[in-house]
Parts: sequence; structure tokens; C-alpha cells
Amino acid sequence: MRASIAAIKAGRNPDQGPRGWRQPAGRGAAYPVPAGASDLPGLEIAGEIVDGDLTGSKFSRGDMVCALVQGGGYAEYCAAPLVQCLPIPKGLSAIEGASLPETYFTVWSNVFDRVKLSGEETLLVQGGTSGIGVVAIQLAAAFGHRVFATAGSDDKCRKCEELGAERGINYKTEDFVEIAKALTGGKGVDVILDMVGGDYVAREINCLAEDGRLALIALLGGVKGTIDLGQVLRRRLTVTGSTLRPRSREFKAAIVANLIEHVWPLLESGKIKPVIYQTFALEQAADAHTLMESSQHVGKIMLKLI
Repeated sequence: MRASIAAIKAGRNPDQGPRGWRQPAGRGAAYPVPAGASDLPGLEIAGEIVDGDLTGSKFSRGDMVCALVQGGGYAEYCAAPLVQCLPIPKGLSAIEGASLPETYFTVWSNVFDRVKLSGEETLLVQGGTSGIGVVAIQLAAAFGHRVFATAGSDDKCRKCEELGAERGINYKTEDFVEIAKALTGGKGVDVILDMVGGDYVAREINCLAEDGRLALIALLGGVKGTIDLGQVLRRRLTVTGSTLRPRSREFKAAIVANLIEHVWPLLESGKIKPVIYQTFALEQAADAHTLMESSQHVGKIMLKLI
């Protein structure tokens, strides 16, 4: 079935006049562009639906939505599949709404669907102050899990703890394997969300509890690593990975349903919240990317269209 497409104009707050926001495409933009997708940056947007075939949908022209797209978000207008659109949670601005889709889709898909964090299991988040990291910490903590997170400075570690992590681990001065095992009584953690790859993978295998799961979502540390397959066999470990951008609309529609049911109420109640570090005008996109590459930020870096 062909999904309907909505044309979305850069969003606005009713009391602020026309404005739109975009999230700078991060390191994931280096991955090959999926067939048929725009090669322009921008994978998440917020704005007003101005056109499209809305027959049978829950949306109308003029509705404010946020959406996950395959590219082309750095623009005043962007086409988005209706099944990948979500209402902006009540109480949030358009800029906050635009910060949600890619990170929440990614975290839900990997942490809760793919490796099925559940019950009283523990989670270690690598890169706890990244856009993905701040979402993973908050969501897992909101669902009652013990969360540990790595970051590159003591200040960033404290920020992880403010967001709900039990312990921030400075990966520059501390051994995350040693600390995670100490915090879990020697057991290790049940799930690791990793954006590093490379030589981190071997250490993460040592850090996992029996039946533990490692979810790879990026490879900032390189595409090659060495692991002890004996441990994988003996301790029934799972090492898995995924990318979101090339997945089907049906796959993303299923995530939308879960987000609306399980996550949007937490955002509307204020139990979890968007974390936006700085906002730039679209014309300052290069400056936004420079800031992103510096790794000084905590949370999301946004672009606005005035």
C-alpha cells in the first residue's frame, strides 16, 4: 500500500509567528543515502501540514506535527510520509517537537524492541550526553531501570545523573567495565546501547551479564573490533546492530504507534523532557555542525527557519 505524503511547512509557535526548526544531521549523515531519498541533510522536522493526501488519516491541514523523514529537512518545506508523523506533545513548542523524532525512534526501536530491555534489567548508555544518550537515559529511568552512562568529562557525567542515570562514568579517566561490574555486584549490565563500536566491543562483551545484549547503532570508534566468541557462546550473549534511515515505512509506523502509546504521555506529563543545547538559524548550519563535532554539547543542536 502506498503511504500518503504530507507537505510540511517549517513550524511555528502560535504566539511567535512563522518559525521552523531542524536538527543538524550528525555523523549518521556519512552513511549511504537510501535509494530514492533526498541527499540533503535533515532527518527530523516539525511544522504545519500545508498539503498532501490526508484521506483517512488523523491529521488535517494546519495541524502541527513532528516527523521522521529520509532527508531534506534543511528546508522551508519538506515532504513526510503521514505514517511517520506524530502530533507535537501537548505543552511542547515546535522547536522541542522537532528535537524528538530521530532520537526517540532510534532508542525505542533498539533498546525496547530489538534487545527488549525489561523487568529489573540494567542499561549502560555509551555517550550519555549525546542526543540519543539523553533520551535513552530518561526513558529507561522513567520505566524503572537502573541506568549507567559514559561521558567525556566530570561535568557531563553529572548531567547524566541529573537526567536519571545512577552513575555517570568518565570514560577518559575511569574504566566503565570495572565500575559497571562493581555497581551490579559483579554481575555486569543486561543491555548496552553503543554508538562507538571499534575496540569498545571487546570491553563491552566483558561488561555484559549472562544473557546480556549489546545494541550497536553507530561506529564512531571504527567498523572493526575483536570479540571473545567463547563468551558469547558460554554466557548466551547477543550482539546486534541496526540503522534506522533505510527501514520501511511500515517498520517506522509501528514505532510511531509505540511512541504515542508509551512515550508521548511521559513527555506531556513532564516526566521526561527534550534537552536542547543550542539553536542556530538555518544560515548558520555550518556553525551548528562545528559545535556538534566539538562534542561540547549536551543533548540536541537545532536549526530554525525564520
